[in-house]
Amino acid sequence: MLRVTKLTDYATVVLTVLASRPGEVLSATDLAESAGLEPPTVSKLLKLLGQAGLVKAQRGVHGGYRLARDAADISLIEIVEAMEGPLAITECSHQESQCGIAQQCGMRSNWRLINDVVADALRGFTLAQMLHPIPPSGRRRSIDVSVVS
Repeated sequence: MLRVTKLTDYATVVLTVLASRPGEVLSATDLAESAGLEPPTVSKLLKLLGQAGLVKAQRGVHGGYRLARDAADISLIEIVEAMEGPLAITECSHQESQCGIAQQCGMRSNWRLINDVVADALRGFTLAQMLHPIPPSGRRRSIDVSVVS
């Protein structure tokens, strides 16, 4: 099964809380409460998100965290890569592949193409868009991802 880690999912939740309150500075405790997560988990997320330049910390009595940029300028690929490193669906789709059979295997170019399609889809979806849930009808939003063969 292909899925993002819980921490990446939780990071998206924390960032959407910040995105829903633009300009506000929220403490880690407030973020944890709003997100329904444990404070130590939120603190860990905020550290990683800060290192990636997605959130900014403000010190002092009224300190806390805010988005480093507008939610419309933060793509999902940035969140995934902040939490998990460069996107690589398979070992061979990563630039510095450590796969022992890469030279004999003909799958690498196909996996790299698939990896690029997924990366483009994540690149084309923003944190601002995550604030608007898909309607209950289950209708999917379209993401414009062009594949060149």
